[in-house]
Amino acid sequence: MPLQKVLLKAGVNREGTRYTNEGGWYDGDKIRFRQGTPEKIGGWTRISASTYLGTARSLHNWVNLAGANYIGVGTHLKFYIEQGGGYNDVTPLRATVSLTNPFTTTSGSTTVLVTDANGGFIDEDFVTFSNASAVGGVTIDGEFQIDIVSSTTYNITVDSAASSSATGGGTVSAAYQVNVGTAFATPITGWGAGSWGSATWGIGQSSVNPVRIWNQSNFGEDLIFGPSGGRLYIWDSGDSTSLSTRAVELSSLSGASDVPVVQNLLLVSDISRFVFCFGTNAIGTSTVDPTLVRWSDQEDAVNWTPSATNQAGSLRLSRGTKIVSASQARQEVLVFTDSSLYSLQYVGAPAVWAASLVGENISIAGQKSVAYANGIAYWMGTDKFYKYDGRSQPLKCDVRKYVFNDFNTQQYEQVFSGTNESFHEVWWFYCSTNSNNIDRYVIYNYMENIWYYGTLARTAWLDSGLRDNPLAATYNNNLVNHEDGINDNETATETAITAFVESADFDLDDGHKFALVNRVIPDISFDGSTANSPVVTMTLKPLANSGAGITSPASTGGVNNATVTRSASSPVEVYTDQIDIRVRGRQMSMRVESSAVGVTWQFGSPRLDMRPDGRR
Repeated sequence: MPLQKVLLKAGVNREGTRYTNEGGWYDGDKIRFRQGTPEKIGGWTRISASTYLGTARSLHNWVNLAGANYIGVGTHLKFYIEQGGGYNDVTPLRATVSLTNPFTTTSGSTTVLVTDANGGFIDEDFVTFSNASAVGGVTIDGEFQIDIVSSTTYNITVDSAASSSATGGGTVSAAYQVNVGTAFATPITGWGAGSWGSATWGIGQSSVNPVRIWNQSNFGEDLIFGPSGGRLYIWDSGDSTSLSTRAVELSSLSGASDVPVVQNLLLVSDISRFVFCFGTNAIGTSTVDPTLVRWSDQEDAVNWTPSATNQAGSLRLSRGTKIVSASQARQEVLVFTDSSLYSLQYVGAPAVWAASLVGENISIAGQKSVAYANGIAYWMGTDKFYKYDGRSQPLKCDVRKYVFNDFNTQQYEQVFSGTNESFHEVWWFYCSTNSNNIDRYVIYNYMENIWYYGTLARTAWLDSGLRDNPLAATYNNNLVNHEDGINDNETATETAITAFVESADFDLDDGHKFALVNRVIPDISFDGSTANSPVVTMTLKPLANSGAGITSPASTGGVNNATVTRSASSPVEVYTDQIDIRVRGRQMSMRVESSAVGVTWQFGSPRLDMRPDGRR
């Protein structure tokens, strides 16, 4: 019997059964396909030993006129400017107040009670005290995090215990940073939850506290940013002391006029240089209009008052209940409501910007779920994927059922996308059903028109461009360079990345007879490996019959209702020319896996010594 070459089409397909996808791949983790064959993805390395506070949901990279390379890092607790691996806290202030004798100490305790009748603070907020005099044997100066007690009191923790119980501190300056946000969405029910009039009177409501997402865009060499549902701030990168200077409200700058006091989204348009706010307040009110779009005068970030002598203006979108996302595209700004897609195009005075409806009956998962690659916008909806290349249309997805059947729908806001253009990929990260933290990703390779997925915990992504590698934020408060090495080097100690790919079922003569495999001629390349003896494990899994759950043994997740030959696994090394095995089954699948440091691989087209072995 001649050797049978196993040729499998690129990409993972989970839309049918394992058997209907014969000739393809059915499962995998931390692999990609390049030129039709699967390979392990690249590794990652932290950019420095420094860390930031909070969960980062927003990254933005730009270079100022002096050539300084910055990344804005927005977390649910703070806002940082990263440069050279250091994280500089530029979180803007909410208020600065003068307090008289605000501190109460307890003898032998490091907990200090602070009284501030002004209120406005929430749990986990940050405050900086200065000019305080000693109380209870301790001098309270510096930054502290708040443990709220009441609307007018909170606790802080100091470095040393008080020597006595006392109240004092003298005249103290208290600088409060903007209120912190939440790391993940939390459902709320009952009175006050949901919007006014959204349900019958007396019926409990259900809503979700949103995650803290910072919007940021550079205006020239400066950064304009703000949290969703918050004010606009600006950070001046041209000042020699910028990295030690906090951002300030945009409305505080000279000449500021009618700057929005609240916004859910912002961006600065390319070339034309208008500052846009989406889901913002109308002039003369502080109430959010969720479908209102406003823009500043051209080349003037602080002038938002429309007049005959400038191009500031506004418009309201008619389809949808709220604006969810916005993205700069080629010669247009794409605006996504919860049901429609609009294209904003510059038309000049008097309208300035015009909105065209280019997509209806669409959905979008969250604010950060849109990516732009190869001249096309791609985004994740609430039940499918879409693209816009001049017209809006669903994107055929071979793993759609797999992704959305294991999706935490209360955490749509956490979904974020990013491109890895070196490999022609769009990535989406999301939370699986039983997780409030991101633990999964799905990839669309737009060059080969294929899909694959895996497990990975990341919170934000930034493609290469101004930096050499794609960057991602982790739950360990690090930024890591992706496609850097072949191992997990986030902690400065290299650990293995476990990667595998598994085929769908294949057979001989459509499964009419059992097949016996006596040997395998592998086709695996280990180019790029740093281990002295790189190795993967190849496994053949026989089945008595096709069908879900008929895998062997039951320990792998199957329900074994038929007698089947046990799976056969064998290591494959650089110089392995053939594997002698004995596996019998009506259908079979093949799995390749690596879990060692210094190993990377690419899988080709193995050949099997596969022959008929009777009908029973």
